[in-house]
Amino acid sequence: MTRERCAWANSTPDYVTYHDEEWGVPLHGDTALFERLSLEAFQSGLSWITILRKREGFRRAFAGFDPARVAAFGPGDVARLMADASIVRNRAKIDAAIRNARAVLDLDVPLDELLWSFAPDPGGRPRPRTLDEVPAVTPESTAMAKELKRRGFVFVGPTTCYAMMQATGMVDDHVVGCWRATAR
Repeated sequence: MTRERCAWANSTPDYVTYHDEEWGVPLHGDTALFERLSLEAFQSGLSWITILRKREGFRRAFAGFDPARVAAFGPGDVARLMADASIVRNRAKIDAAIRNARAVLDLDVPLDELLWSFAPDPGGRPRPRTLDEVPAVTPESTAMAKELKRRGFVFVGPTTCYAMMQATGMVDDHVVGCWRATAR
């Protein structure tokens, strides 16, 4: 029996697994959310499949995305990361991940609490029928980006924030007919 999926998920086995097991599943925890926020920032300008296929390399290179460990990275670590072919070697994005880890440590609330405070009411809009109905930016992702930037984060625009919201289940953009779609 073939499962109906969001159309983007059918192009590669990697996407099928990601769609079926992770995308849109509520995710909590500061380290897990810092990882997703970082990976979405690295994805900017690239295809998600590139990041997905390099995710284990990113995890090794960025100390499992432990914010305290990444915040302690110095020039030697940046040089190591710039030479690591298992990740996307973009200096601005590497610097952003380190800066964002430091911003996580400076927060007065847990990252999990801050990010989830922007999750919209689950029944607030109808389920998209097609991918064309899935927004790239919402008022909530715009507000999240603005607040993160105010708190010292970089590479966290409204589109990046919305992609992270989708990936972590803050919003459910599985289309009508997708086996992962929950009732609304």
